[in-house]
Amino acid sequence: MIYHEASIQGLFRVILIIVLIYYVFKLLGRYVFPYLLKNYINKQQKKYGQYQQQDEPQHKEGEVYIKKNPNKGKQKDIDDGEYVDYEEVE
Repeated sequence: MIYHEASIQGLFRVILIIVLIYYVFKLLGRYVFPYLLKNYINKQQKKYGQYQQQDEPQHKEGEVYIKKNPNKGKQKDIDDGEYVDYEEVE
């Protein structure tokens, strides 16, 4: 079997790679990730705004309108589970 001894040059190379990786992630975290997050949030806000505009009809200012809830009159049967009668044990 061939054994390789650790050299100072190899140690410095590993430390340099670790430091470079650290600074790359640090720069990504400071500049790139916030930019991507801001773009994502802006897209979601626009999408939600378009959804809200489509959902509500446009009315003139001062006009009174009543928004009816179609499910208000219908009540669902709420099943609380099965009732079990019990006896106290003395």
